[in-house]
Amino acid sequence: MAIHLARIVCSKKVPKGYFAVYVGENQKRFVISVSFLNQPSFQDLQGMSEEEFGYRLPTGGLTIPCNEDIFLDVTSRLN
Repeated sequence: MAIHLARIVCSKKVPKGYFAVYVGENQKRFVISVSFLNQPSFQDLQGMSEEEFGYRLPTGGLTIPCNEDIFLDVTSRLN
């Protein structure tokens, strides 16, 4: 599975144009491009988060309640 490291990074700092999301049971943190927000497949993941948590942010950031492998698969296909 190819992951575009320029678009998904594991980092403590969040560079301009990126934001942090927490994924899966272990709440693994990913820093991803804000351009993902406009992508329908990422919006589907956001919908899962809204259904699960509403607008609360239990980790202080966007939490995606899906398997890490699914998240990586979806985000690896985004432009």
